[in-house]
Amino acid sequence: MVRTPSTMLPLGTEAEDFSLTNIDGRTLSFADVAGERGTVLMFICNHCPFVKHVANELAAIGHEYMPKGVGMVAINSNDVAAHPADSPEQMVHESEQRGYPFPYLFDETQEVAKIYGAACTPDFYLFDGNHKLVYRGQLDESRPDSGVPVTGEDLRKAIDALLESRPLPQPQRPSIGCNIKWRPGNEPQYFLNP
Repeated sequence: MVRTPSTMLPLGTEAEDFSLTNIDGRTLSFADVAGERGTVLMFICNHCPFVKHVANELAAIGHEYMPKGVGMVAINSNDVAAHPADSPEQMVHESEQRGYPFPYLFDETQEVAKIYGAACTPDFYLFDGNHKLVYRGQLDESRPDSGVPVTGEDLRKAIDALLESRPLPQPQRPSIGCNIKWRPGNEPQYFLNP
């Protein structure tokens, strides 16, 4: 597995809108998934060992923070022709198995991953109530086979600071995961020339 870091989109970047299909067939935009107090947007998939390692914690964070006015959404941008385990049908099973309380959207064209500068799975972004980026980076220090427990500490601290109107933790460390599986010839410039 290739360890790819996130690109660390500049803080203050405004959330870009999108129109993607959820696993239940509905088409959702950023406004549809945004929370009044903030929004966690994450790029994940089904097969990546880094995502599998944290998937249950993602569900737990959703169950804990969505009732507090934080929107959450997961997006899968992988090339499903090359990676059928990430197909929309398998996304339904993954969401049910993990108990994801948030929408799980399919970015078939991979354009949403590009506009957010997503590079890896998982890749996390936290926007405030005005849709400005206040956190991007890792969930926590845990990695597959690291022996470090999955706690969601970094993302949780960022969400808590946002909810309590405190400065967000610094420094913010990049997420590490598998690279997004780009369709041949569709790789974004930031991925080709890191």
